[in-house]
Amino acid sequence: MIVYYAKRGDKHHARATFENMRARGIEPNAFVFTSLVHAYAVARDMRGALSCVEEMKAEGIELTIVTYSILISGFGKINDAHQSGNMDRAEELVREMEEDGIDAPIDAYHSMMHGYTIIQDEKKCLIVFERLKECCFTPSIISYGCLINLYVKIGKVAKAIAISKEMESYGIKHNNKTYSMLISGFIHLHDFTNAFHIFEEMLKSGLQPDRAIYNLLIEAFCKMGNMDRAIRILEKMQKERMQPSNRAFRPIIEGFAVAGDMKRALDILDLMRRSGCAPTVMTYNALIHGLIRKNQVERAVSVLNKMYIAGITPNEHTYTIIMRGYAATGDIAKAFEYFMKIKEGGLKLDVYIYETLLRACCKSGRMQSALAVTREMSSQKISRNTFVYNILIDGWARRGDVWEAADLMKQMKEDGVPPNIHTYTSYINACCKAGDMQRAQTVIEEMADVGLKPNLKTYTTLIKGWARASLPDRALKCFEEMKLAGLKPDEAAYHCLVTSLLSRATVMEGSTYTGILSVCREMFENDLTVDMRTAVHWSRWLHKIEMTGGALTEALQRIFPPDWNSLEVLGEVSDSVSTGDSDYSSDSDFSDGDENQEADDS
Repeated sequence: MIVYYAKRGDKHHARATFENMRARGIEPNAFVFTSLVHAYAVARDMRGALSCVEEMKAEGIELTIVTYSILISGFGKINDAHQSGNMDRAEELVREMEEDGIDAPIDAYHSMMHGYTIIQDEKKCLIVFERLKECCFTPSIISYGCLINLYVKIGKVAKAIAISKEMESYGIKHNNKTYSMLISGFIHLHDFTNAFHIFEEMLKSGLQPDRAIYNLLIEAFCKMGNMDRAIRILEKMQKERMQPSNRAFRPIIEGFAVAGDMKRALDILDLMRRSGCAPTVMTYNALIHGLIRKNQVERAVSVLNKMYIAGITPNEHTYTIIMRGYAATGDIAKAFEYFMKIKEGGLKLDVYIYETLLRACCKSGRMQSALAVTREMSSQKISRNTFVYNILIDGWARRGDVWEAADLMKQMKEDGVPPNIHTYTSYINACCKAGDMQRAQTVIEEMADVGLKPNLKTYTTLIKGWARASLPDRALKCFEEMKLAGLKPDEAAYHCLVTSLLSRATVMEGSTYTGILSVCREMFENDLTVDMRTAVHWSRWLHKIEMTGGALTEALQRIFPPDWNSLEVLGEVSDSVSTGDSDYSSDSDFSDGDENQEADDS
């Protein structure tokens, strides 16, 4: 009975049966103790397993090769936050075996390799592999499979291919598991050509796809955006009487959700239920994430309510996604409401949850609330990372508070958190909004000292700053520096420059005048046009600058929308100009419409 419970990881019934044996006067032997150790190991309770070992030793029963193998395997498979320490314990057990005169079996070496694969320790995994060969064991498909899996996990797929070729040179053929590892590696690199090439090799070898391979093919097609092919694979699985699992359905739901096709995503959810596959919290999270990406927060909340009805408990990730939706709209009250659900539910608080909450505070301009959130982070022993600092600096930058932004930059460096390009760009934005262009230039020099080059967003921010300071010549110079740095201006950069020059230059002459003409010519040559709102916005300034039209008007109208010259549009423009009405405020183009650059990174 203990063996029966051990195989299922039912440590409680195994222990109860063990104690019943003793109560009846049946003394446990090495086999019985080993079975009990096995029950705890399968249940991932290695502390309990070691306690059983201490009982064995206390009763004078020696550990067998099977006992040691179970313990080593258990420590190799735990896969928790302390896995490095677990592997140290596994190494101690191997040494203990050798001291007891027991030669470790090949399975023990495989367990060690598996453990080092989990923590992605290439060096130690290779040492164990060499030790395996030194002990006169011939590497098997399992040995090479561990190495292939290791290199796939650390992103060195080329090395994994080299290992597979070495394996083949020794006459060891691939199985479905090793092929699936290689296919998975290429998919994670978005190298779909090689992923399908490996699949074709598998078919040529005479192997047939199993559920794991089909799941990988579905994942590949979904990442490619080829949803119809993904659905055909799903149908093929069903025809072959291979019941699709959540692993098959979830990528398809995510694929449609990311594409914004929520109707088809919900259709797949219905198909999933009809197929007898119960949606999990991860399935619902994919749907909620898709709706949040489409800014449909209320619909996302309705999906959350359906989770409750279905008896599926949301996890911290579910609530974090909802919080992100409210953070994007600046609804700080709702964001805090779902934050409290995480705390009240006893769910794990992590830095990503606090990042989302901080984003909500900064978006709504509630910087004091943001500071309160950072204090709670400290009380929870959660360190600020680069993303957290970036959100805070961006929040102060929106308010033009360069002093608070500067203090955060100082704290960041003191905490040993390296600023990235987004950090510096947000800080430059704070300088520009405060009108401190000298400080902004100093920041650019600091970036160069640490080996960071300004990106398109950085230059665009500087252009806004120089225009805000009524220095259009410097804005144009910055634009030229951007191009000399090898950066290709996008529509946003062109739009920013022209808007800045039109709104800030009081006299349309000299370099400013020729600069706008030059920028308009570049846009026309690159087939770039502005939208109707921007055209109406610019036309207001044109009316003031060139009452009777001219070269500037002609240049700008070449990059206006195709239907600009319709009588209806011209009438709207005339009304807008004559009434002074506009959808834009005088400083609208200098407000930071972009969210924090790391919004999707976390």
